[in-house]
Amino acid sequence: MKLYWGFNSVKSSSVSSFMLFTYVLSIFPFVVYFFMSNKCILMEWEIFSASSTNMSLSLVLDPIGVSFSAVVCFISACVMMFSSSYMAGDIFLSRFTGLVMMFVLSMNLLVFIPNLVALLIGWDGLGIVSFALVVYYQNVKSLSAGMLTALANRVGDVMLLLSIGFCVIQGHWNILFMWDNCFSPVLVFCVVVAGMTKSAQIPFSSWLPAAMAAPTPVSALVHSSTLVTAGVFLLIRFFPFLSEFKGFTIGLLFVSVLTLLMAGIGANYEYDLKKVIALSTLSQLGVMMMSLGLGMPYLALFHLYTHALFKAMLFLCAGAIIHNNSNSQDLRQLGNLWKQMPLTISCLNVANLALCGAPFMSGFYSKDLILETSLFSPCNFVMLVLIFLATGMTAMYSIRLSIYSLWGHSNHLPFHSNFDEDVKVTWPVMMLSTISLFVGSLLQSWVVDFDVCMVLPLAYKLVTICVTVIGAWLAVFLWQSPMLNFVGAGLSMNFNSVMWFFAPLSTQPVIKSPLTGAKDFFKYLDQGWLEVVGGQGIFLQANKMSKANQLIQGKLISSFILMMVFSVLLMFVLVMNFN
Repeated sequence: MKLYWGFNSVKSSSVSSFMLFTYVLSIFPFVVYFFMSNKCILMEWEIFSASSTNMSLSLVLDPIGVSFSAVVCFISACVMMFSSSYMAGDIFLSRFTGLVMMFVLSMNLLVFIPNLVALLIGWDGLGIVSFALVVYYQNVKSLSAGMLTALANRVGDVMLLLSIGFCVIQGHWNILFMWDNCFSPVLVFCVVVAGMTKSAQIPFSSWLPAAMAAPTPVSALVHSSTLVTAGVFLLIRFFPFLSEFKGFTIGLLFVSVLTLLMAGIGANYEYDLKKVIALSTLSQLGVMMMSLGLGMPYLALFHLYTHALFKAMLFLCAGAIIHNNSNSQDLRQLGNLWKQMPLTISCLNVANLALCGAPFMSGFYSKDLILETSLFSPCNFVMLVLIFLATGMTAMYSIRLSIYSLWGHSNHLPFHSNFDEDVKVTWPVMMLSTISLFVGSLLQSWVVDFDVCMVLPLAYKLVTICVTVIGAWLAVFLWQSPMLNFVGAGLSMNFNSVMWFFAPLSTQPVIKSPLTGAKDFFKYLDQGWLEVVGGQGIFLQANKMSKANQLIQGKLISSFILMMVFSVLLMFVLVMNFN
């Protein structure tokens, strides 16, 4: 009985975490095998065949898919272990666990299915479950954020459906065997827009910070390795086909650099802890897309892996800080945390350094290679300036976050308790921080595709480190200098703090015109002309006509009877007179 009770007392999140860790350990030998042999196994199961039409389900096992699945499931396992502590007081923990596991399953389906039609199972699964998770805390803010997330992602879903239609001329939907035909330019446009919506590139960027309304474990999962990276992963899968079109690389490079710059500037104006990290995710997604625009899909995948690991750690550390500070997310209500939560803050600093691209951290190996590729490729000088400006911004908002929350003066709410002795919080963070320290150099030395050699002058090699150091110095100068700590809001501050007005433009104008149009339609038609010529008007007219008819008929009958009476009396008088 005691054993049965002990088994029942284990939380669903802990069970799912154990299952995911087991899966990662069992798939790790296959990851090593596929990377060493560079093999690709394509399995196709024919479900139905009639005449020249066949319906089949495809599965692909290759180094990209297997390794990506292992990374996703490892991060999900750490997040679920963290959820056992963070969501301990939630009465619907089993529902939350089920939703997160469906999310992980959808991502794995997206990774392993190369068929464009069957891919929709994972793609739409991500969209539906992400909406359910964003509106998990049932309030108005969560609902509006969930609707914005769902509707922005529906644009990508529609584009994917259109691309399925344009692929009909090929007679198959296998991503690995696409070829050029008359519909190819339109197909490329649809696939790229679908990838841009899921990865929140301009002009679809506003949903990503809004999705922070979800619980912190969901944010850690969504913003590291699942939803936002689905668009990047789709473009990596399609890259051999997409790279045949010249406009693809130029357009994607332009959009990604603008996204990178916008996110970097916006994060320097943001005071919400989770939104700062969300904007840093948007910035790194811009880096991945920029790598694709420069024609380096494997570098994008390399940065995707390293970023996923340290960003999940960053979110888990932020979740621990928020949980210990009465669910306060405002940076201005934190401070002096390094004395109170030394382990969590150490891991947070490791993640911040990796995000900045500090030498010998995991982010350095992938990010530095991408920036050197931009210097090495025949790229526009203006683009290069914007890329390195955005790189400096990354160091600025990371140091700003540390100054406000870790090293600044204590501005906590009263009766708060900061501690990091919870094993379910510290173990996932420590595992992720250990891997984040070493995974960059290990991946670069073991995987041939991740190790690109470029011959550049020493000055070009040092540009990245110099820009990062200058950005960090500017952050310290700006946010510790008392004369620059002014309070005020001008047009430029509003423009930068709301993501170049993309956030309000994606919500109020889109909703306002249909609502005002519907109001005018109701006022002028339903309450106006339709009252006169519609069903109600016809009924009133018929009512009036029937009343008039009754009135006329009533008057005629009475006058007819009166005429008859007078006629009878007249005839009686005449007869009496003649007699």
